[in-house]
Amino acid sequence: MNLKEQRAAALKAAEELLGKGDVEGAEAKMAEVEDLNAKIARAAKGSDLLKQIADLTDADQKNADRREDGLQEGAATLGDHFAKSVLDTVRAKASAGEKYSIAAPEWNGPAKAASDTQVTGTVYNTPVLTEFDRTLIRAVRPELVLTDLLGSGTISGTAISYFIETGPMQGAFTTVAEGAAKPQVHFPDPTTALDSLKKIAGFIKFTDEMLEDLGFVVSEINTRLLYELAKFEEQQLIYGDGTGTNVLGLLNRSGIQVATRGSDTVADAIFKQITAVSTGSGLTADGLVMHPLDYQSLRLQKDVNDQYMGGGFFQGQYGNGGVMVNPPVWGLRTVVTPSVAQGTAIVGAFNQSATVYRKGGIRVESTNTHSDDFTNNKVTTRAEERIALAVRRPAGIVKLTL
Repeated sequence: MNLKEQRAAALKAAEELLGKGDVEGAEAKMAEVEDLNAKIARAAKGSDLLKQIADLTDADQKNADRREDGLQEGAATLGDHFAKSVLDTVRAKASAGEKYSIAAPEWNGPAKAASDTQVTGTVYNTPVLTEFDRTLIRAVRPELVLTDLLGSGTISGTAISYFIETGPMQGAFTTVAEGAAKPQVHFPDPTTALDSLKKIAGFIKFTDEMLEDLGFVVSEINTRLLYELAKFEEQQLIYGDGTGTNVLGLLNRSGIQVATRGSDTVADAIFKQITAVSTGSGLTADGLVMHPLDYQSLRLQKDVNDQYMGGGFFQGQYGNGGVMVNPPVWGLRTVVTPSVAQGTAIVGAFNQSATVYRKGGIRVESTNTHSDDFTNNKVTTRAEERIALAVRRPAGIVKLTL
């Protein structure tokens, strides 16, 4: 009989003795129960310690293996995650000349040119080391932070169904007498919306020789693959038309507010839309999205004393404070990105009005069976994600034409 069974038997005996009026006997049994409780606790603690020792031993071994492969501990980037998960298997199968398809687990996390050193000749019997640059021409990498403005969530299904709040709230809170009826507060006739998950995917190719350079593979996944995916995601979240496999983006949503600059200055027009968000949706604007050229025009404005209104290139206005990179406009978090068209600004209560839902994380898979990869010693590596955009308060978003 184990300790828990002994404890259960002692408790039952104590209950029976108490039922017979034998209080002293019941107290003796309860003392036995307390002793068994202490033994059970010690046994559990010992078991936990053994598990911790085993886990630490296993972790130390894994970390040692990673250090041997030149990997950092922990998958800080998508490239590191892929390398740690499947790259050894890919290398082994490629070296053996086997066909394969392999997938890394989904990455739910949060970019270096690579070259290969080869001995290519000798000068007076001295080896000549030549650096072969395998870096393709890359586009400029602007910072992508639109999704940081939006709310975020996860779903387990394939679509998200929600209510869109239309019109102002009806009813109001008030004082109520004891026992009296309470007033109803609600949004009238909300409409139901359904946004399904959309897949964004793309691939790049490596040669078997490139796979031998772990740093190169990691950097390519972190820079080219992940960046291009994020850039397209941002385009979809702003301008997606919702047809076919496209996301229905913010600016194509029914019910968003639309405004034009008119005779106002750009700064005045933006502030008026901050007010429009408040009066039209009851929410407080928390962000602004602008094209770099539109932001440049605003940032370079000067006052009558020829001082930059947003601070100069060495100090703030009139020598006060330091220089800010992309200072916020009217206190709003300002996202400067070419993903929004020049001449258009978006003002909104982004976090409360819209939510980006993701199913799982970013998935990376590799195979040498695509097309003629196997005969050409190449590997195709693809990345994909599944997202959906829900906009519950369209009136909290304003499209401003500048």
